[in-house]
Amino acid sequence: MDKKIKILTDSASDIPKDIEKKYNIGILCFHVTVGEKSFKDRDIPNDEFYDLIVNSKVPPVHSQITAYEFGEVFGKYYNEGYTDLVYISIASKGSNTYSSSLMARNAFYEENPKAQERFRIHIIDSGNYTGVEGYPVVQAAAKLSKGASVEEITAYVEDWCSCAQVTFGCYTLEFVKRSGRISTAAAFVGEMLGLRPVIKIKDGISSTLAKVRGDRSIIPKIVELTAENMIPQTPYCVVYGSNRAVRDEMEREITRKLGYPPEMSFQVGAAVASNCGPVVIGTIFKEKH
Repeated sequence: MDKKIKILTDSASDIPKDIEKKYNIGILCFHVTVGEKSFKDRDIPNDEFYDLIVNSKVPPVHSQITAYEFGEVFGKYYNEGYTDLVYISIASKGSNTYSSSLMARNAFYEENPKAQERFRIHIIDSGNYTGVEGYPVVQAAAKLSKGASVEEITAYVEDWCSCAQVTFGCYTLEFVKRSGRISTAAAFVGEMLGLRPVIKIKDGISSTLAKVRGDRSIIPKIVELTAENMIPQTPYCVVYGSNRAVRDEMEREITRKLGYPPEMSFQVGAAVASNCGPVVIGTIFKEKH
């Protein structure tokens, strides 16, 4: 039987819309509320969302994708004749969305016992956010367009997710304080001293790698840490927020340091920017060890 494979992810992957369309990637979107305004991630431009959270007196709130929503999507692709669905999820340690997808898969097969022989649902925990989740989705879709099997696709994604990380810096501590990644006291002292944390997220766990003084020190420190910790000559990406000049500077400096450019740049959307803020810069790469 010929295979018909669908690649699915969620909006925390921050995949550019032109790439989503090019490869026909399915994207489930988180629900977001800022004050009295509610919408789905990707329904409004990122720059509009950045303005909303900067001017809001209350922090943004986003809710997980429910098992019901997953069930609707699973049923849709099953009825369309797909034989395999590969879902790459937001980090399970940061969202219950992954658990919801597992619950939905179990419920779907209970309701459709014959589907187990005709429609395989593969669920992979990316262990991360933004381009760490989004890059392997794009690569999986590209491989699929060239005839890769579902086994080849899932093996690639699992390998990437097992060792990929994001290292990033925030130009304001307000949003990482709200998200709980640093304490209110640490944020207050940091702002007073002009300190900026450089944060790593891997396997759904965040840790502070360094604290630098002043905005101009963020990019050099991230470039240094990236060069020290990434597997040499492997693909890497840049993640950024509202400031495209900062993105351009990062791309220049990291290319100069490593000798080759990033494969993609990911602009953080609502799901990610709610926790880190709109002015952020970082790199995504496969870590040594």
